[in-house]
Amino acid sequence: MAVVPWNPLLDTFDSLEKGLSNFLPAMDVYEEKDNVVVEATLAGIRPEDVDVNVHNDVLTLEGKREVSSEIEEKNYYRKEVRSGSFNRSVVLPAPVKADKAEANFENGLLKIRLPKQSEAKSKNIKINVNNKK
Repeated sequence: MAVVPWNPLLDTFDSLEKGLSNFLPAMDVYEEKDNVVVEATLAGIRPEDVDVNVHNDVLTLEGKREVSSEIEEKNYYRKEVRSGSFNRSVVLPAPVKADKAEANFENGLLKIRLPKQSEAKSKNIKINVNNKK
């Protein structure tokens, strides 16, 4: 098998090809018995730089990652650590009680637990008859 030498012109990233300067954090969304859980990897991002919002069962994460460097110009062979802003929305798989949501941040992982709305229960309604004669 032939080994192809590394070529920086061939080793590009989708976001660079599309001209995007921001990035999208990876997210997992899953259901537990009583909750919808969203986990987002936010390595290198401070929790106070992230806003979490739920509206009409759509969860939105917005924030920024700023990388400060004392060296202004580097001779990179590969640059994957992105900085800038992000805005990521995901439709939740079930209706949730947004006012009861909890978010915890540990070791670069944001975990949001959203309690599901209780299912609508059916009820028979008695019909009253008003016979006025």
